[in-house]
Amino acid sequence: MTSSAREMISQRTRVRHLLRRFAVGVKEIQTVPRRRTQVKVYLVGTMLIWGLRCQLFGVDTSSPLYPVTNTILFLLVPLCAMIGFVLFLLYIGTPQGSREAGEALLKVGLVNHAGEAPVLVSKTRDKQFPELTIWEFDPCGIPLSEWEDKQSGIETALHIIIAGFTWGARRETVRVYAVPSANELPDMLFWKESYLSPKSFVLVLGESYTGPVTVNLAHIPHILLGGSTGSGKSVLLKLLLLQALHKGAEVYIADFKGGVDFPDVWHEKCRMCFTEEDLRDTLDRLVEDLEHRKSAFKALGCPNIDAYNETAEQPIQRIVFACDEVAEVLDKTGADSERKKLLAQIENRLSTIARQGRAFGIHLILATQRPDATVIPGQIKNNMDFRVCGRADNVLSQIILDNTSAAEQIPKNARGRFITGDGTVFQAYLFDEGQL
Repeated sequence: MTSSAREMISQRTRVRHLLRRFAVGVKEIQTVPRRRTQVKVYLVGTMLIWGLRCQLFGVDTSSPLYPVTNTILFLLVPLCAMIGFVLFLLYIGTPQGSREAGEALLKVGLVNHAGEAPVLVSKTRDKQFPELTIWEFDPCGIPLSEWEDKQSGIETALHIIIAGFTWGARRETVRVYAVPSANELPDMLFWKESYLSPKSFVLVLGESYTGPVTVNLAHIPHILLGGSTGSGKSVLLKLLLLQALHKGAEVYIADFKGGVDFPDVWHEKCRMCFTEEDLRDTLDRLVEDLEHRKSAFKALGCPNIDAYNETAEQPIQRIVFACDEVAEVLDKTGADSERKKLLAQIENRLSTIARQGRAFGIHLILATQRPDATVIPGQIKNNMDFRVCGRADNVLSQIILDNTSAAEQIPKNARGRFITGDGTVFQAYLFDEGQL
């Protein structure tokens, strides 16, 4: 692109932004009482200057030049008042820090083909989440994906922590939802029983910049957790199971580590699987239960477990099956034919529950730390609608979230810090197993 073409584009951009700021200024006057008061003061001042123009400018009314001078003032005062009013509208329509924001984004390299950086249009408080500030930019043709790719740089340049990006109305602007970098999430949050959601089967995971992060298993039935060793993945899994128990669910846990991760207190409250054969048999029973529920729901004309429990004389419990390291369980590497057959049966049962469990109140919570895309079958993974990943490398993040945001946004030394599939970063609650 030639320099003249770039200059032409830049000129058009400047004109467009001036018009936008003028329109924003007009809207400010219409909607903000403080601005209307300022306009009234300005108009009163202008009228005083108009009435006292001769005295203020030292015009001698007896001078032969008075008619000319008076005519000049007659034209000049209103003209200056109009120019001043337009400048006032442009001033109040220009958000504070717009120039600095543009320079910061330019340094980050967030520019279009003409070398233009996005222009800050407005900064407002989010009505739903007052702790969030909405930075609204004219993207200057830069796609939303590029904003997301440069999130880390934008955060550093603008001294903010970004909670998310969205398009504005008619995709004319990009909205950046953020908090000041000083408002960083705490390194540790302790679970309290009062945090337990009163809603039917809503589980609470932790705190984000916008408040508690939750998942409703009635709507999103299965959860896939990922994270490297020491990320806090197992603690988060236990937190979810703790809440499931409090809500009256039957909980099944596959534990092949000899009780290291799940001590005796869990054995007293949950149904444990310690071997692959035991796991296969447990999943067989769950699939049989699923088929039984399918027949029972059909007989009463109920589409889901909530409708069934409202209709049936004897309500049934939701079932939650959890496995802390599903990749290890399903790994067929080095297995003989008999074991491969057993693992295939386990995989088949898990796939059946993943596909059909939602309506019948049977849920999967599967966790892994292995960056191996071939181990988690597509039929299972594709039905895990709610995905959460802690500290991870690019490969594991891609497996869990289908993107690398966990590797990019979760600090390498973070523990208990996670990101959801929709980009929400949160600090998970830490709980003492004595609370079980």
